[in-house]
Amino acid sequence: MIGNQSLCTKFTFVAFSALGELQPVLFVVFLAIYLFTVGGNLLIIYLIWVTPALHTPMYFFLMNLSFLEMCYTTSVVPQMLVHLLAENKTISMGGCAAQMYAFTLFGLTECCLLAVMAYDRFVAICYPLHYTLLMGPRVCLKLAGACWTAGVVVESAHTAWIFTMPFCGTGEIQHFFCDILPVLRLVCVDTSQNELVMFVLSLIFFVGPCLLILYSYMRILLAILKIPSAAGKGKAFSTCSSHILVVSIFYGTALATYLQPKTAHSPETEKATAVMYTVVTPALNPLIYTLRNKEVKEAFQRSPLRQMV
Repeated sequence: MIGNQSLCTKFTFVAFSALGELQPVLFVVFLAIYLFTVGGNLLIIYLIWVTPALHTPMYFFLMNLSFLEMCYTTSVVPQMLVHLLAENKTISMGGCAAQMYAFTLFGLTECCLLAVMAYDRFVAICYPLHYTLLMGPRVCLKLAGACWTAGVVVESAHTAWIFTMPFCGTGEIQHFFCDILPVLRLVCVDTSQNELVMFVLSLIFFVGPCLLILYSYMRILLAILKIPSAAGKGKAFSTCSSHILVVSIFYGTALATYLQPKTAHSPETEKATAVMYTVVTPALNPLIYTLRNKEVKEAFQRSPLRQMV
């Protein structure tokens, strides 16, 4: 006991209970989007894997991004789908910790990877003669490994710290998954230090990569403006346009969620924005990288899968 409150050992999601009979409709919609997300990202990974022309640093990082997107949405959506139909929307404390760890791990790793992808485009456009040397296979593996290592180390420590604190009351989470802020509201003790740590981590691993991306594209823009032909400028920009769009969508939702003042948070707005970045955004990436990417479309046209469609 802490004061007059009992410690809780499991959590219950409020999820979309207020929508009542609309929950089966949401189940169908979210299931369709999830299957499209997984299928689209698997298709990108397959095409890059079997197409020698796509065995370049840019597509190596894209393959990593597609894998991350699948893991990212899978850490949340399958359980959400079950809870849309089930009366019992509970999760054990260990299960909640695992979900939070997976979700934050993949999210933080993706932030770092998007910055690495911007650096890759910066080197390709600003230093084309040195691109092969600066972005060799070992360098690419080290950059991707550094992204994953940062996610594993940081989120292992952060999640472990959160779940060493006591949780009180009914254990009712005003959300559809174990996101950080809704879970912290159930902690019995002062969480100001944890919120400060989360804010600092957001600055380092959300804003930091974002600034690196902005710097890379400023340099890229200056380099593109120096290209004499309009065709050359268009070709250079086309290699960056898909990445710019993905970055804008990802950071737009993430920064709006985790860097706004605490007083601006409410369960309704948190759930709405969470649906965007856990369900909708991962589904957009396969579309962006296939519809807007000539090389990926050509790889699909030549693949055996094209004959089956």
